[in-house]
Amino acid sequence: MNLLSQRELESAWSELGTRNVSAEELQRVLVRRELLTNYQADRLARGEKTGYFYGDYKVLYLVGTGSFARVYRAVHKDTGKVVAVKVLRKRYIDDPKNVEQFIREGEMGAKLRHPNIVPIFEVSSGRRVYYMVMDFVEGRNLREFVRVRKKLSVEEALKFTTDIAAGLAYAAEFGICHRDLKLSNVLMSSTGRAQLVDFGLANVADDDDNANPRTIDYAGLERATGVRKDDSRSDIYFTGCMFYNMLTGVPPLADTKDRSQRLSKTRFDDIKPVNKIDPSLPHRIVNIVNKAMELDVAKRYQSAAELLADLQAAARRLNTKDGDAIEEGNDRPVMIIDSNPQFQDLFRKNLKKVGYRVLVVSDTERALQRLEGDTKAADCVVFGCHSLGKQGLEGFNQFAKNEQTKNIPAILLLTEKQSPYKQAADLAEHRVCVQMPLKMREFRGLLKKLVGTASQD
Repeated sequence: MNLLSQRELESAWSELGTRNVSAEELQRVLVRRELLTNYQADRLARGEKTGYFYGDYKVLYLVGTGSFARVYRAVHKDTGKVVAVKVLRKRYIDDPKNVEQFIREGEMGAKLRHPNIVPIFEVSSGRRVYYMVMDFVEGRNLREFVRVRKKLSVEEALKFTTDIAAGLAYAAEFGICHRDLKLSNVLMSSTGRAQLVDFGLANVADDDDNANPRTIDYAGLERATGVRKDDSRSDIYFTGCMFYNMLTGVPPLADTKDRSQRLSKTRFDDIKPVNKIDPSLPHRIVNIVNKAMELDVAKRYQSAAELLADLQAAARRLNTKDGDAIEEGNDRPVMIIDSNPQFQDLFRKNLKKVGYRVLVVSDTERALQRLEGDTKAADCVVFGCHSLGKQGLEGFNQFAKNEQTKNIPAILLLTEKQSPYKQAADLAEHRVCVQMPLKMREFRGLLKKLVGTASQD
């Protein structure tokens, strides 16, 4: 078997004091002295004659079993380098199409050298044994990591998703898609780096008419959205799903083994918005998740590089020394309707400083036209009556009656002399009236409360 050297055997017999011992006694000593692994000893006890070596790599133990392959921890017989060996299961070796796909995908993956992709060193076939040799990542996969932690901090989830997107963007340069993105296919290194594994291997035992269990979620998404099987934007959608899961601890897609349910469009339509699960999530992060998981593929990120750019920008905002202040606004858009330049500058400066995006408009008619065309242009609208006068009140009430804008939070700012306007204002829980003078800190507190309400709609 070549599992042991003569010297190692001699040392074991020396400890036993005799060679006249049973195989079981000898194996116990060899395992205790770590000259054999339990995996090797069990195979020997069963009389197995193969499966101890793949090429120059000696198998130490089984790491995991999937639907199409088994993964072993192994060492190079000469150098002692630790690797993972992924072996195609016997049920597939009689199908030339599956074998060809396994070898082709392995060779394709071997071209990829990136910090966020587990490298493949060797792909081999012969004597009806097909395997690939990969880097062995010391650590757990992301599914196990999330299971233990329940959910991750925004910073952690953002970092790992950035790692994933970086690996995808690099692979896309070679025209390579993953096709089986899920938490268990992301390995966590001992240094905290997320690394993708199994690029393209989901295509083994897959065809257009009968999606295998590994690709069935992709098939369901692509049927629901009307895109071709190899659309790279499907990888982006499932990256968004992983980001959602890390942020909330809850998988966005209902967990089921029922094939028809997994292929149903309803499963994708029924996803609860991420900010409904956790309303405290930063607005910028919510936007990234929503755009990555957009069912309208034209509105989804069009490439992993585009997603990566937004993730990196979000990380920079979180890491800024003014992070706490910026998180107050969370990059939410606020519209200020006022014709006084001094007032405009005062609000623009103070709100931008704490992380809001500020849009200034000088009259109510233009503001309403803008909002009717795009209700996402503002999470809150501020009507400054001190310069607009009665036009501000009329605009506020028109805003409240308009079907497209009535649910957007709004603030009506009045001077002391304008206090009678309050009785004529169409107020609601999310449409309020405030009398000046007003401290900026108080105004920010009110604004934060209102846009928080908006984020839950």
